[in-house]
Amino acid sequence: MSGGLSRATVTAVALTCKAFLNLGYCASVTVNGLPILLDAMNSDERNKGRGIVTVANHLSTLDDPLVWGLLPWRSYLKERTTRWALGASDIMFTNPFFSTFFRHGQVLETFRGNGIYQEAVDVAIEKLNQGGWVHLFGEGKVMQPDEYPEVDGIVRLKRFKWGIGRILMETNKPPLIIPMWLTGFDKLMPEGRPTPSKFIPRPNVHLSVTFGQPVPAEELTAAPSTLGPTNPTPDNSSDKPRIVHGSHRVPHGDGWMGQAVLRSSVGLRGEIDEKILERSEELARVRSEVTAIIQRDVESLGRSVSGDKLGKGGS
Repeated sequence: MSGGLSRATVTAVALTCKAFLNLGYCASVTVNGLPILLDAMNSDERNKGRGIVTVANHLSTLDDPLVWGLLPWRSYLKERTTRWALGASDIMFTNPFFSTFFRHGQVLETFRGNGIYQEAVDVAIEKLNQGGWVHLFGEGKVMQPDEYPEVDGIVRLKRFKWGIGRILMETNKPPLIIPMWLTGFDKLMPEGRPTPSKFIPRPNVHLSVTFGQPVPAEELTAAPSTLGPTNPTPDNSSDKPRIVHGSHRVPHGDGWMGQAVLRSSVGLRGEIDEKILERSEELARVRSEVTAIIQRDVESLGRSVSGDKLGKGGS
């Protein structure tokens, strides 16, 4: 990837987004907790290989990059202070022009159905090991509030993808994880509109972006100890290690949390599990729990902003 062309692409898009947010097209743009992200971006820990992961709900096709228009313009000039994101091949990389554009925009191409052991996930882990910043949409697709599932009277986000768990578990050091909550973007770009209006943002919408406090690493390290020697959590076959899809740029099952799982296995069974399949199942269970922890933290932030219904049924 050409560094100069990538920087020019990121800067041009970000400045366009900043202009959009500041020129009155939207009725209001409210930002809460931005210093949390800025402090993380400037942390000396990044020089020691501790990356940043931001995780948000996904309301519209404009969430990213529009949300990053609220950052100081100087942050657009360096890769270190701009995010890497994961983007679906069948949506964002559909022709040579779009493919080139998004790659230079620091988007990693992911393939639906290829599971969590694919090159884009490996590269995301590598970026974090270098102190980089990776942004994730937990649901893996646009989900507007009226689509949120309701279970036993409790509104939830769609189950987060287990790739989040793998990324967070397999970095060399615990990343700094910052939950985010977006509102109003579903009104800006409602789903289901016909062409060409579906490509045009609606004016006079109230937007808000909230950054929550970082998730304590202790929340994640507690995950192995909460899992007894029971049957593994049901896991899609696409989430099991499969050589055909894995690039092996990152050792699967390694990282700071992988070692914690091994130590937990010793405590649970009295010996280190030497069978690859059994260790894979143990990792899958912990990965599922880690992902659920992050989802709960994002939802908790969402309830503090949008109420118990997470904005579902709102006008």
